[in-house]
Amino acid sequence: MQCLYPALLGPSDAWLYSKRATSVTIRTRLALQFAAILAVTLLLFSLVIYFFTYQSRRNSFTENLFARARVVAHVYLDGTNRGDEASRASYRRYLRQFYRTLPAEEVRVYDAQNRVVFREGQQTGKPVPSSLLSGVRQSGSLVELEADHGQTVGLLYRDAHRGDFVVVASSVDADSQVEQRTLRKILVGGLLISFGIVGVGGWFFAGQALRPMQRIVQEVDTITASDLHRRLSQADGQDEVSHLAQRFNSLLDRLETAFAGQRTFVRDASHELRTPLTVLTGELEVALLQERSPTEYRRVLQSTLDAARMLTALTNGLLQIARASDDPSQVPMALVRLDELLLQAHEEVLRRQPTCRIDLEFGEPNGFGVAYGVLGNEPLLLSAVLNVLENACKFSRGSQAPIMAILTCTGRQVQLQVRDQGVGMTEADRQQVFVPFFRAEAIRTVPGHGIGLPLTAKIMALHGGIIRVESELGVGTQVTLQLPLASV
Repeated sequence: MQCLYPALLGPSDAWLYSKRATSVTIRTRLALQFAAILAVTLLLFSLVIYFFTYQSRRNSFTENLFARARVVAHVYLDGTNRGDEASRASYRRYLRQFYRTLPAEEVRVYDAQNRVVFREGQQTGKPVPSSLLSGVRQSGSLVELEADHGQTVGLLYRDAHRGDFVVVASSVDADSQVEQRTLRKILVGGLLISFGIVGVGGWFFAGQALRPMQRIVQEVDTITASDLHRRLSQADGQDEVSHLAQRFNSLLDRLETAFAGQRTFVRDASHELRTPLTVLTGELEVALLQERSPTEYRRVLQSTLDAARMLTALTNGLLQIARASDDPSQVPMALVRLDELLLQAHEEVLRRQPTCRIDLEFGEPNGFGVAYGVLGNEPLLLSAVLNVLENACKFSRGSQAPIMAILTCTGRQVQLQVRDQGVGMTEADRQQVFVPFFRAEAIRTVPGHGIGLPLTAKIMALHGGIIRVESELGVGTQVTLQLPLASV
């Protein structure tokens, strides 16, 4: 298991290349997205400017056409009231000095019979539809838009003495054509320049935003299994990059703890395995030095058998710890009755420790779920209960008080308390009881390997339960196992 971590954490060319490629891709994506958002915003803003400018100029030109129609109507009616044609022509020339002639302008005045009675401007000869004249008489005014900024307006002009007249004025808004064309060039040029500035600026700022990520990648590349104590330097802020660095540092904390625990486990396991193997080797070597009596050979065989049994028990304990560390999804679970499991464990402990006295006490089950039922793996839970009961027997030898095993249901939890009045342990030793192969000072003379409680703790964690150990030197120890009650 130890060789897997360097492979995951060590620098690799392919891994480094993929990280850098991902960083460049993110930078390009950020720059493109930023440019696209700003480009769409600028484009919409330009379209709005162009549209409202066009509408404003068109409405202004329409008002100018209507004003032109009113002036022509006034010129016609005032001019016809003059005595002779020369006077009327002089009057019209005089009035033209006060207004500007519009491009391609043509103004016609129609009487009640839709006959042209007056005409100003270009003589295009283009007929005016009768529907337009009818529409003007009905609505009072009318506007028709034409291609290339052309407009035709109709105005109903009322005279108290001569009746109603329809004045039709048409022209081309040449100024708007030029101004709109200039505006289009300015907007298109401005957009292109803005796109270029936004692209370069977006690329630069995306690089600035991703620089902490690149620094994190560089620091991660230098962390290997031999220096897991190192931490990322970008974890001091409150932004997303700092949060990522903080989470990664937390991962490194867990990995460092796992590595340290693994090294300790391997070292202690090697030491524990070496002891029975040394006994086996020594006994066999001594026995082979010279011929011995059958009684002596029997003693050697018994000694080696005891060492082999110790080695088997230790190996089984190590395998159970490895199994209890598995993924919970890979461990088969079923409904287990803890009261039946406790009776089974009690019988097995009495077979192993015939001089030990264990009194069982069962509380009343509640109605929250199956009576004393938990969802778990029966062999693993049996091993956990056996470890607790057997420890209580081993560490209370010489005590006249019985060991109490109390099984109760508290709320939605099943709880097993095992109390002994044995040697107990100090507070410093109690805090180390879940470390594999740890042996408290007060119980070093008691046979064991220091893997019972660590194995029980792993089994409880695998089942979503908890284990608590309370102890006082010279008074005794209480171990509490607590598991969630299985629902009906």
